[in-house]
Amino acid sequence: MDGQEGTSRTPGHPGVTPHRGDLFDAACPTRHLLDRVGTKWTTMLVLTLDRTGGELRFAELKRAMTGISQKMLTQTLRALERDGLVTRRVEPSVPPRVFYGLTARGASLARPLSQLREWAETHMPQVLLDQEAFDRSH
Repeated sequence: MDGQEGTSRTPGHPGVTPHRGDLFDAACPTRHLLDRVGTKWTTMLVLTLDRTGGELRFAELKRAMTGISQKMLTQTLRALERDGLVTRRVEPSVPPRVFYGLTARGASLARPLSQLREWAETHMPQVLLDQEAFDRSH
């Protein structure tokens, strides 16, 4: 809350004017996005769903994302669903079948995340060499 009672400073909240470009302002949309996609699991999950071009079940996502715990996958999926980036569809059966896919907005986020992945694949070998050289000299 800011100085006015009932006024939220949450980024993206209706009634909050986004402070574009000011990453130090809590209402900056870029800052809010970086908080979300700055985790490895969010980026990997969005790219995994994008790569399939459709829906995946929870177990399929868990298999595809080596190293993620069930709890972390659940938390990440819920956060992305809350942000409107992922859909959750339940097929009534015994047991129920739950499918996850990207929304149109989620798919639009996958494009810049793919570019980030490509940058990393191109430049990280040299970054690692630079780190080793730095560590040897310090």
